[in-house]
Amino acid sequence: MIQESLKIFYQDLQNSFKDLTPIVLVVAFFQIFIVQAVPENLISIVVGLFIVAVGLALFIRGLELGIFPIGENLATDFAKKGSLFWLLLFAFTIGFSTTVAEPALIAIADKAALVSGGLIDAFFLRMTVALSVGFAIALGVFRILVGHPIQYYIIAGYLIVVITTFFAPKEIIGLAYDSGGVTTSTVTVPLVAALGIGLASSIKGRNPAIDGFGLIAFASLLPMIFVQAYGIIVYSSVPTIVEKAVATSQRVVEKIGEIKMHHFEWIDVMLDLVGVIKDVLPILMVIFFFQYLVIKKPVAHLQKIIVGIILVILGLYAFIVGLEMGLFPIGETIAFQLTAMKNNLLIYLFAFLIGFSTTMAEPALLAIAIKAEEISAGTIKQAVLRVVVAIGVAIGIALGSYRIVAGDPIHYYIVVGYILVIIMTYFAPKYIIPIAYDSGGVTTSTVTVPLVAALGLGLAENIEGRNPLIDGFGLIAFASLFPMLTVMLYSTYVEFERKKMNKKEVK
Repeated sequence: MIQESLKIFYQDLQNSFKDLTPIVLVVAFFQIFIVQAVPENLISIVVGLFIVAVGLALFIRGLELGIFPIGENLATDFAKKGSLFWLLLFAFTIGFSTTVAEPALIAIADKAALVSGGLIDAFFLRMTVALSVGFAIALGVFRILVGHPIQYYIIAGYLIVVITTFFAPKEIIGLAYDSGGVTTSTVTVPLVAALGIGLASSIKGRNPAIDGFGLIAFASLLPMIFVQAYGIIVYSSVPTIVEKAVATSQRVVEKIGEIKMHHFEWIDVMLDLVGVIKDVLPILMVIFFFQYLVIKKPVAHLQKIIVGIILVILGLYAFIVGLEMGLFPIGETIAFQLTAMKNNLLIYLFAFLIGFSTTMAEPALLAIAIKAEEISAGTIKQAVLRVVVAIGVAIGIALGSYRIVAGDPIHYYIVVGYILVIIMTYFAPKYIIPIAYDSGGVTTSTVTVPLVAALGLGLAENIEGRNPLIDGFGLIAFASLFPMLTVMLYSTYVEFERKKMNKKEVK
């Protein structure tokens, strides 16, 4: 048994190293050929990358043992219980509890409060986003129960986003779009995916591949609407403060630029472990509350589930420590040096390559890709899906970087992007639509958000005439939007080729 477990872990570890290879190659290329300097902390970087690989392997094993089974079992039990109230309350609570303590959201909210001169309150912004995610998961679960096609909800949601954009103040738009991308954490995604697939598998007439996916898309969409509404209220109620806040945001640019690059220290190791436990704890409290007090049934294979949860915590912890030791410092350094070189093409190339490489190593995407391959019985290959999504993220971040350099308003790009998503929805195969929508939400998590947010704000801080509050946010929105397009485009092409081959065989 132990030998078999070690063999599986060794395979996961090999796959983790393979997933990290693109990041290593991108960083090495820019460091050696563009920056032309060997990093001072080279040993720390190598050790950090090894720890990241171990963390990924532990995380994957923990998902398979703990998070996926408990999520699917809960969904099955709720379906059997037949109580709409308790199921929707569970969905809302899971969405709210996993979002309110999301590290990526906390980082974005704090940064927004800083660059807005305090006009945007970090706590209220987080509460707004958390409430919206709670409603989103509940709405997504309701859709699965009634069996409505997901595209009706998503297209209506995008139309509301676009309409709201024209009424929202420009200072809030980029932040609102980014809020939709940072709500789907590394732990939330597998649990929510398991909930949706478990429900679709338990209800007669539902298809897990078509109906089971899509909850993450809801969790990415509603925050954009809620945060824009929050911005309209804040900025319209205190118009005299807006000018002061914008002026203040310009003054704090120097302060942000003076923030020292994070160095790895042992005290940070303990804080990271406490942080991971704090992020996972609300989820576990919600799960066990509903399991024992609502479902009133003991958890099946409890020891196995506990081991899985511990592996997820240790995996995420190792992952974060490794990122802080190796990737974040060198990524921030390269972004700063490229901006100083005043070579826009190099900025776009770095944005494209770092977008692709970080997405390939994204745990949340890996979790969804594994589930998609399993549910589709191998029709959707997890490796291919991840590459297609990574290409979408790369294109999105490169285009978003161009927007910051050019100084164009973000909503022109995003509105056109959503229109293309709506058009592609009508041409893409039905089975891929929910997965494509979910792909936009899982690309902005543990690895991608910190690097992409740092790149966007770094560009806005160092390019003359740019405002970090207006121009610095928005890259995460680009990283969420374009994967939907690339996944639907790819699947449409594959379906076209398949039909063409079938016609040839008939002849």
